[in-house]
Amino acid sequence: MDILIVDDSEDQLLVLKSILSEKGYKKIHLVKSADQAFETLGLKNSYKKEHIDLILMDINMPDIDGIEACKVIKKDKKLKDIPIIMITAHREENHLQSAFEVGAIDYITKPINKTELLARVHSALKLKRETDSRKEREREITEMAELLDEANKKLTRMSYRDGLTNVPNRRYFEEFFIGEWKNAIREKEFISLIMVDIDCFKAYNDTYGHLKGDDCLKKVAGILNDALKRPKDFLCRYGGEEFIGVLPNTDEKGVLEVANRFLSETKKLKIKHGKSSASKYVTISIGVATVKPEKSKKTNSFVSDVDKALYAAKQAGRNCVKVANCKSKNGGLNNAR
Repeated sequence: MDILIVDDSEDQLLVLKSILSEKGYKKIHLVKSADQAFETLGLKNSYKKEHIDLILMDINMPDIDGIEACKVIKKDKKLKDIPIIMITAHREENHLQSAFEVGAIDYITKPINKTELLARVHSALKLKRETDSRKEREREITEMAELLDEANKKLTRMSYRDGLTNVPNRRYFEEFFIGEWKNAIREKEFISLIMVDIDCFKAYNDTYGHLKGDDCLKKVAGILNDALKRPKDFLCRYGGEEFIGVLPNTDEKGVLEVANRFLSETKKLKIKHGKSSASKYVTISIGVATVKPEKSKKTNSFVSDVDKALYAAKQAGRNCVKVANCKSKNGGLNNAR
């Protein structure tokens, strides 16, 4: 391990080095001032930085004394765990107290007693090894915690994603729609829902098979998702061939624009559907609902409104949009248009 000795006395430096070298300590750095110590530690030029495990430093030095130097070193977060042993010619209590207050862990007195020096160095280096080991364990634990956190986030993202269509699933809708609903109440803004059903999808599956049906679902989900232009809007697979979109801060005019875009983009796919009662191609039916919510109105009531509007679109012959009337006192659907 690397030991830095700081003393303005050349003789003292050589004595300390001799004792430590004889004991087997090979990496010993000798400097004669606090400034040179700062340079060795990288406090002045980081590219000259040496790895140091222990500092032996004379208290009484010209310019910057050992106590002030210790204070500077301990302020650096990268150096604060290096143990510092003070070397003093006198056991003056005020000096030693000041040294301990700024971070020194021990002291030795001049003239140097070989046994005392080696015992205190051994103890300090043992402490440094234990500190380094603890920090390494903490680093590993932190890394593992970060990896676990990222894995949990990935699992959460996966749990919110529909595996077939790659759009968010119903669980995502149920959790995040509540947040958007509360935001709309707080901001006194409109919020809109748009519910989509692929027309005659059972007949499509029966005619073309489930693989074609899955492909149809993926294509429709893709164009519907792409048709949402704002980052806060989101589309989810609600179940089977049904999708639901949440459009925060969107009035009836805005949601109808999106609904008509859904209709036209689906038609552009030109997916053949010989058993549809609405068209020779795959089409969709859409229900939309818009409200400026109040605390008295519940989210499930609003979802029921848009579901009834979708049902009205199917009853009207499919391949069309119907708008829910959300103004009744109980939050129900008076009619759809």
